[in-house]
Amino acid sequence: MTPALLRPALLAATVATLLAACHIPAKIDRPALRDDVPLAGLVTDQRPGWPAAEWWRAYGDPQLDTLMDMALRGAPDLAQAKTRVDSAQQNIRVAAAQAGLRVDGSAQVARQRMSEHGLIPAQFLGFTWYNQADIGVQVSYDFDWWHKKRFTLESAIDSARAAEAERSASSLAIQAVVADTYFGWLADMSRVAIADRLVVVRERALRIAELRVKQGVDVPDTAQQARAELAGARQQRVALQGSADIRRTSLATLVGVSPAQLPPLTPRALPNVGSGLPSNVGTDLMARRPDIAASRWQVEAALRQTDAARAQFFPDVSLSGMAGLSSIDMDKIFSPSSRVFSLTPALHLPIFEGGALEANHGVSQAQLGAAVAQYNATVASAARDVATQALGAQQIASRRTQQAEQIDSARTLLASAKARAARGVRDDRESLATEASLAQQLDADTDLQGQALSTDVALIKSLGGGYRAETIDSSSTPSTNGTQNP
Repeated sequence: MTPALLRPALLAATVATLLAACHIPAKIDRPALRDDVPLAGLVTDQRPGWPAAEWWRAYGDPQLDTLMDMALRGAPDLAQAKTRVDSAQQNIRVAAAQAGLRVDGSAQVARQRMSEHGLIPAQFLGFTWYNQADIGVQVSYDFDWWHKKRFTLESAIDSARAAEAERSASSLAIQAVVADTYFGWLADMSRVAIADRLVVVRERALRIAELRVKQGVDVPDTAQQARAELAGARQQRVALQGSADIRRTSLATLVGVSPAQLPPLTPRALPNVGSGLPSNVGTDLMARRPDIAASRWQVEAALRQTDAARAQFFPDVSLSGMAGLSSIDMDKIFSPSSRVFSLTPALHLPIFEGGALEANHGVSQAQLGAAVAQYNATVASAARDVATQALGAQQIASRRTQQAEQIDSARTLLASAKARAARGVRDDRESLATEASLAQQLDADTDLQGQALSTDVALIKSLGGGYRAETIDSSSTPSTNGTQNP
């Protein structure tokens, strides 16, 4: 644009801005968001560090590693989350395409007939039919002085970051449920083995009871009680095996295959679990939880939308130009005399919009308030989640300590009973009863260990499972095009 054209356009923009300034809303300040999670009273500094990105490998179980790899490749929920990320990325491209220089080309040839009764009758021109050929290039540029397009683009970028964080949250949720289901299957299979041992003990006790009743030493009720105890042991064994089968089917569904396609799983000992929280959990959790990061980016996106809505109150200044060729004689279309040019500066000033701008700005403010409320709710939920799992882990650890003492006592009693039976002081009934009691204590301990693993997985999930958010700059963003934010 030449200086002669630029000066009137700038003057018109200045006057228009002064005319519209009387009803331009004030710029919305960045909302205050808390930078820590309320976790006072929890015991920290017991866990050596934050979970790693592939946190499940710390359990040292190749079967779990295989299941996790399958789940991260074929889980339907992850595919759905990825589509949301892809959609957000395309929105960035759409917003970016709206800004900057635009160049369009056109070419057309028309055969037209003039009216003989028009403003210029055909008989005056000497022809009724004529050809019209036009070839041209149109160039347009919007001066984004008030950052309308820039704020829209930044909002789309922040929304894409939120979608990516939500995808990470979906991935973490799948990882946690796969690990929890697998450890539940291991615990069930370990308890099935204990139940098999208990069934053998109950069967031996029943044979002794039936023999004593047959010999008239005991009343028939003794055998009936032994049968009831055997039936109870068998029922428990069936229930545990059924639970294990259900968990195995659930694992197949989670990794996206049929139960027949699931790799063979071999029962093995349950791994040990740690306890406690990292020392900096109260402050660093904000960047470790993908759901908190997603909510934070949603706030940033909503804030940029309020800026874009406010920028709509300011005038638009654009410049468009055209250069081409136009002729009614096809033989002369490419001659220098067929050249056409135009240069058009334009100013659009919103003076009366029927309240549309105010309503749009109010909607953006409401959306910002909703995003802030969602962020605060997510932080509170994260605090409750971490506290629940940490306290639950401590409680289970204390119960396991007491359970270990009961197992030691049961083993001591079993050794004493076997020693008395070997000396002929007592028969096998005392040993079998003590062995049954030990099996029940071992079953309770295995159940507690399964609960400890489930709580440990839930605690790792509540700590973010190795996620690390990129830093969000809360300072004001530098302006572009040599102007300041309005």
